Amino acid sequence: MKTISKHILLPLFAILLLTTSCKEENIDLVPLSITEASYYKEEIDFDRSVLGIYSKLTDLYWFNVNEPIHGFWLLPGDDITTIGTEAFEIFGTLQSADSKINNYYRTCYQLINRANITLEKIDEEKGIYVTPNLKDHHRGEALFLRGLMYFNLSNYFGTSPLILKRVQSTEEITQPNATEGSLLDQAISDFQAAAALLPAGWDNANRGRATVNSANGYLGKALVYRASMKKVDADYLSAIAAFDKIKGVSLMPDFASNFNAEEENNAESLFEFQASQPGGWDNVWLNNDFNNNDGAMSAYWGFYENHWSLFGAAPYLGSKKLLAAFDPADPRLPVTMDATTRAITKYVAKDIKSSSGVGSLNNPRLLRYADILLLKAEAIIMSNGKLADAVQLINQVRSRARKMKPNGVVPMDYATTQTDKNTVMEWVANERFIEFAGEEGFRWLDLRRWHMNGRIDLSKWNFSSDRSDVKISVPKNLYYPIPLNEVDLNPNVKQNPGY
Repeated sequence: MKTISKHILLPLFAILLLTTSCKEENIDLVPLSITEASYYKEEIDFDRSVLGIYSKLTDLYWFNVNEPIHGFWLLPGDDITTIGTEAFEIFGTLQSADSKINNYYRTCYQLINRANITLEKIDEEKGIYVTPNLKDHHRGEALFLRGLMYFNLSNYFGTSPLILKRVQSTEEITQPNATEGSLLDQAISDFQAAAALLPAGWDNANRGRATVNSANGYLGKALVYRASMKKVDADYLSAIAAFDKIKGVSLMPDFASNFNAEEENNAESLFEFQASQPGGWDNVWLNNDFNNNDGAMSAYWGFYENHWSLFGAAPYLGSKKLLAAFDPADPRLPVTMDATTRAITKYVAKDIKSSSGVGSLNNPRLLRYADILLLKAEAIIMSNGKLADAVQLINQVRSRARKMKPNGVVPMDYATTQTDKNTVMEWVANERFIEFAGEEGFRWLDLRRWHMNGRIDLSKWNFSSDRSDVKISVPKNLYYPIPLNEVDLNPNVKQNPGY
């Protein structure tokens, strides 16, 4: 049998390539897979781009290959503790090489980049959108989600880079730290813009996407935070104005509804992470970017229920200080924690597991109406408004609690005749401690902004009677260190002081 020598075959192949590749019809071919140039041709492409921004939130709330990062925001406060030795609770051992710090920081900037790309494509779009207002809604969602990341980055890292357009060059990758306060200013700007673009609601198929209430809620919250830290009364008044634009929401009759997997996106919720089950298997060892059918899309609460997936790591418990803050008859107590073991019951008492048996389908509630009421009360107090109005808002939260089943007499209403501003502010602080214990970093972010406001001194703060090794250093520990990876790769970024 004859064979063709490779010495003959290769030149023949080269000649064939030359004679065919120069023809225009052979050059102008549609790629076999999706490229950027072939995308953004239909409305649904823009919708998928927006949903891709939301999907990056998964990297904050999932099991994370047996390294969930929730302690990043849960442990620095005085409501949640652990018998372990996590740096986020001890403070003194915090290092820039910590993988959880790196994961959080990286996820925020990946989401920001997705938002910036989507905004760029929306701005470049010419005549593709045909559905009324959908273009504005998509732009509003991208701005809202970018604002959420800058709100978080401002609180945890302070002066990390401010990136407002798509990164397309080496110079744009190595941007310097933002000036003090710029990240929070940008979050406020993004929330303001989003509030003018987002819809009042979505249909059931899109339930859980950001709305005008989501944007106004976070706008008001960010303004209160900025006012707390900069002591600017005008921000408190602007926050009240933003809160007053929130419509159609109410406290759920049962406090426990806010942590029940079967009552998600309820009347009290302004924004949640939408934990879900992929089409195939919720593989909690693969991130959301892996593929549509297997990458994890769930949340994780195993650190509260001492789940087997902790593999011997210490669970998170309610602190002795938190337990002492509750009236024993407060119906919120058993919903929050077991009074005997101090095991946290929020989210895990009425949970639904994904197919993995590890991931949870119970949405983390990121912003709810009770938060709005108490922040508005704080804004009224600090802007020298009518104290009676502030007390009435606090009492709405307390009234809901005492009307829960089983019906009780606590917590009682506070007197609307109280005239001491500091007393009413203390009522707000105590109510926030009890109402939001173990939720989305509420307590730590409250403590740090009140310290910056001069109301409390964290250097002398009793974080918990559970342990004696908490060694906070202020102002150093008011921010986390910029991740070592960022400092190593970006010569223009300066590390936060003290690290």
